[in-house]
Amino acid sequence: MPHCGHERRDRPRPRRTAVVTGASSGIGAATARTLADAGFRVVCAARRADRVAALAEEIDGVAVACDVTDAAQVAALAAAAGDVVHVLVNNAGGAFGSEPVERADAEQWRAMYDVNVIGLLRVTQALLPALRASGDAVLVNVGSTAGRVAYEGGGGYTAAKHGTKVVTETLRLELVGEPIRITEIAPGMVHTPEFSLVRFGGDQAAADKVYAGVPDPLVAEDVADAIGWVATRPSHVNIDQLVIRPRAQAAQHKVHRVPQD
Repeated sequence: MPHCGHERRDRPRPRRTAVVTGASSGIGAATARTLADAGFRVVCAARRADRVAALAEEIDGVAVACDVTDAAQVAALAAAAGDVVHVLVNNAGGAFGSEPVERADAEQWRAMYDVNVIGLLRVTQALLPALRASGDAVLVNVGSTAGRVAYEGGGGYTAAKHGTKVVTETLRLELVGEPIRITEIAPGMVHTPEFSLVRFGGDQAAADKVYAGVPDPLVAEDVADAIGWVATRPSHVNIDQLVIRPRAQAAQHKVHRVPQD
């Protein structure tokens, strides 16, 4: 007579669901791939529909065109994710401009706050019921070392990423006792194809200068690996924050560079 327990062990388990915003490139796309490799059904969300569609097809996930600052699009993302979500990675963000405070563009500052803080707020509010329903959820907010220290020309971005950090800390206080772990991943220098290029308005030379001579800056896959590790810890283990820098970066203002030919 077959053992009943053996039949239960052979029954396939439904895939857990993860949602990743800003998934069209860089850290978001790498995180979606990492979580898919870990067995998650990944809902890939980003403004660029063609890119998230290609990514979702690659990893057998779900693509959602979503601007996280748009309430209706965020509601559609929550509907696509379903009633139960196990991991939410609030990765959508960005930096725009590098002018000193005296000459800063207020609209660029507003755009940075909207995506890095208000967008995070909208997505978190929309998905909290599904995270609760999982009974064991992980919420990861992608911050930055810029959320810990100021530097010249970075006032708007550092203000926004300080906001990301504080929202994360507040959530941890407000949700204590619930089955939701709250983490902030704070990367330092991460060399991705688009981040600095967007910040400098498409000026490739200015974007390249940020990483000039830096031996082995982080890449998107390094940060995704850290997010995947956080998301797969035992349910009683919360990684409050994880600051991750390349070895060449001792601090925001202290970076080892080697001469270039």
